Amino acid sequence: MPPLVEAVEAAPATTAAARSVQGPDGRGVGGPWDDEWVSPTASSATMIGRDAELAWLDGLLDEAAAGVPRTIVIGGEAGIGKSRLIREFRQRAERTARVVLGQCVDLGTVAAPYAPIKAALRALVAEVGAERALEIVGPGRAAFIALLPELGAVGEPIDAGAIAGGAGASGQLHEAIAVLLETLSHERPIVLIVEDLHWIDPASLSLLRFFLRMLASSRVLIVLSYRSEDVTRGHLLRPFLSELERDRWVERRELARLSRDEVRELVASISDEPPAEGALDVLFRRSDGVPFFVEEVVGLDGCRDESDLPDTLRELLLARYERLSDRAQMLLRLIATGGVRVPHSMLTSVYRGDDADLDETAREAVVGGVLVVEGDEYGFRHALVREAIVADILPGERARYHARYAEAYEALAAAGTRRLAAEISYHWLGANNAAKAFPATVQAVREARRSTAFASAAQLGERALALWDVVDGAEQIAGMSRMEFMGRTASHLRNAGEIDRSLTLLKSALAECPPDDPDFPRLLRDEALALAAAGRPGSIPLLERALDVLGDRAPLMRATVLSALAGRQMIEGRLRQAIDTAETALELALREQSARTASVSLNIAAVCRVNLGDIERGLAELDRSRELAEDDGPAQLRYFVNASDVHYLIGEYARAVELAEAGLARARELGLERNTGVILASNAVDPHYALGQWDETLPLIERALALDPPLQFRVYLLRAKVWARLWRGDAEGADREFRAFRPITAGPVEIEMQTRLSVGRLATELALARGDIAGAWRESQGLFDPRERTAVALGFPYAWAVSRVVAAARAGAGAADAEGAAAVAEAAAAEASLRGLVDGFDAWPLAPLWSALVEAELGGGVDAWRAAVEAASVRTAEAYLRPYSLLRLGEAELAAGDRTAARATLQSAHDEAEAGGVGSVLASVMRVAGAAGLSLDADRRVGADIAGVTDGIAASTDATAELTARERQVLELIAEGLSNRQIGERLFISGKTASVHVSAILRKLGASTRTEAAYRAGALR
Repeated sequence: MPPLVEAVEAAPATTAAARSVQGPDGRGVGGPWDDEWVSPTASSATMIGRDAELAWLDGLLDEAAAGVPRTIVIGGEAGIGKSRLIREFRQRAERTARVVLGQCVDLGTVAAPYAPIKAALRALVAEVGAERALEIVGPGRAAFIALLPELGAVGEPIDAGAIAGGAGASGQLHEAIAVLLETLSHERPIVLIVEDLHWIDPASLSLLRFFLRMLASSRVLIVLSYRSEDVTRGHLLRPFLSELERDRWVERRELARLSRDEVRELVASISDEPPAEGALDVLFRRSDGVPFFVEEVVGLDGCRDESDLPDTLRELLLARYERLSDRAQMLLRLIATGGVRVPHSMLTSVYRGDDADLDETAREAVVGGVLVVEGDEYGFRHALVREAIVADILPGERARYHARYAEAYEALAAAGTRRLAAEISYHWLGANNAAKAFPATVQAVREARRSTAFASAAQLGERALALWDVVDGAEQIAGMSRMEFMGRTASHLRNAGEIDRSLTLLKSALAECPPDDPDFPRLLRDEALALAAAGRPGSIPLLERALDVLGDRAPLMRATVLSALAGRQMIEGRLRQAIDTAETALELALREQSARTASVSLNIAAVCRVNLGDIERGLAELDRSRELAEDDGPAQLRYFVNASDVHYLIGEYARAVELAEAGLARARELGLERNTGVILASNAVDPHYALGQWDETLPLIERALALDPPLQFRVYLLRAKVWARLWRGDAEGADREFRAFRPITAGPVEIEMQTRLSVGRLATELALARGDIAGAWRESQGLFDPRERTAVALGFPYAWAVSRVVAAARAGAGAADAEGAAAVAEAAAAEASLRGLVDGFDAWPLAPLWSALVEAELGGGVDAWRAAVEAASVRTAEAYLRPYSLLRLGEAELAAGDRTAARATLQSAHDEAEAGGVGSVLASVMRVAGAAGLSLDADRRVGADIAGVTDGIAASTDATAELTARERQVLELIAEGLSNRQIGERLFISGKTASVHVSAILRKLGASTRTEAAYRAGALR
């Protein structure tokens, strides 16, 4: 790179203030480039070299207007023209769309929370009206007003208690903003622009992440820009940019430098004449095609050859600045201290002079090409110019300027409703005044927390802790001890997802805190919660120690710790312990009149009772926990989550779906539909499977995964997704997907009973599908861990999976090698243990079903499988179990020599498997019938008997040669069980086009149904 081109960016177009001082012909004022050529001080009126990018942006806006929300990320080095491109696009987009702009603010290492988002929202609210905006956000209005407190004067007062606690609060705010954008976009497309992402605050970045996942039914185009060289290792933007690479609705583009011809065109557009070739050579070589640098060099007087150019980038950036009067330079240093842009009203507060003097001095800076005017704000022609001027400010001068801004922001905050503590804190720090910076920082923490900007609250909290020891009376100012402040900062970190930093801060606090300090047990509790959030072991010992330290003190605190301990004991499978702990917590909570803690404690005890077989009492206590919750949103949602899960476990599948949907409705009322509500919606996945409703589940799973849920919940969703894929007939794909996500299950499997059992069962089933009996035996060992034996509901189906391993091993499968032979011997020895395990669950509602299945697997006779079919025919049996049992009965009948009965049974298995979408059973039926030479009735489902299908494989092989490449892709997706709509989404075509391809495939393969085509596709692979 040439010595002058290190980091520069395109300048804004000529502003009104700059145009007002141009000559009558519209040309700017400047020194000569050669004898006839006059160089200006303004930017080119025409954007050069970006026609393709502008057309790309226009096309994506058209897509968004058609109902396909898109996100655009524009990157590039400073000076490359990102802002200019966005501004040109914005002017075009305003003809058809609402355009709102957010500018990230450079406030050092801790940016003001939601700064760019608040700017964009204020513009939107100003356009549509505050009353209408609040009406649209509905249940999220409290969180919305917490972000924009000036709206609090509109309508009735907002109860702060209406905002959810913890991470749920940010969910309410995110949903409220998403609902506002989505609703307004139905009237007119919305373009949300956020510039300079390299300065973005964590809260705004989290909100953008949410938008990318959740603005699915809107007409919104999001345009983001960032300076690529500023996103260094460790920058919070780096993982965000990596995530974007995997999102098909996001497009990124890095702007390139201008070519030599484009540089000539840019110069000609500025001067109305092209430069001489010699001057162009010099200019192109020294600018290297960076537009801003070209314009700066052209604007300098007397740059006839290379010797006239500045020697360094800093000299170039300051060249215009240094030509101004001393007073204008002082004004620029003052503005540079204030930030990227400074409102005129703020400048009048910090400028030491009268209004006429300010106007005259500012005009000189505008005419000189250093300042630009945007609305009522002054900004620099380029951020790099500001940065160069900031570096030129003397230390004493810098401190005085920062103090002026701090005092001005304090006056502004006192006079209005806007929260400006983060800005006040920043400027007092710049003024080296810790005594005034500390209270402002503490207030900034409160403001960030109030607006659910947990990451910003944590950063500001860490700043306050760094100032704590140098400020007199810090504890009185903060209103709490240092230990409590550290604990709260750690909680903010946990809610922001910064678990490791939270744990580090908590360990540091505990090391400083004496055990007899009242904050010590609170810190222990917080460390336990952080470990649980990270899916790591160790929570229970910490909570137990906190109780020991508390003794009989602080009963409400003790109740919350007991409730947390009961929850962890439940998660780890210590169900009887959990009941005792929860009952003690309940008693204390009722005494202290804490409805939430009482509801949660009783909820935990109820779930444990159900899992231990005390169904009636457990369900009654669950209902009582709902009553105790009263109007407490989080406690109510916990009821719906656990109640829907419990009803699934006892075989009440329709009721489980009903409860999950009722919980989703309540989440919607609380403004949490796209957060906690998605968790509730996904809680309907397993009961939908049980009812045979496979197609209803994938959207629930994908939507929940898109929210980037906590690790434990992500494991649950991925497990459910693989489970469906396995039973629908894609064992190979299911196994591949399971292997991809299994490494992340290690932590949850270690500490969560439900995850340990469900993942172990899935791993066992997948090994069986591969024919790996030895592997299946290894995966099944978790069932024989004594810890698992109390988890009745999940232990039953796991026991069935293990009984299948035993049956396969005893039959000699997998005995070809030493490991397989060992599995045969070990599995045979496990038979008695399995029967004893199942017999111990005889009080469970589903005991007859699972006992019959286990006995049939172990016994393998016709009578045993007839009993299993009968048991699988009851309402509480999962839908896929009956066709599976019919398949195994047919095999048993074949083994007994009863071919007539076997044919009828296999026909029933085939029909029910196809009707229920159980592709794995359907494929097995066809394989068993084909191997036995049995012909199944064609007119019931398939349209061809098994022999015909088998005989047709060769013909189908020829037919596949006629398939187009696209039809082959569609055939593969048919084999995965996808609908036409899902095929369309996967291949980026319409559902109607997918239907046309499916019809062509059936015709070419001679298949009557999608299932037959899928079978042939599998047989041909």
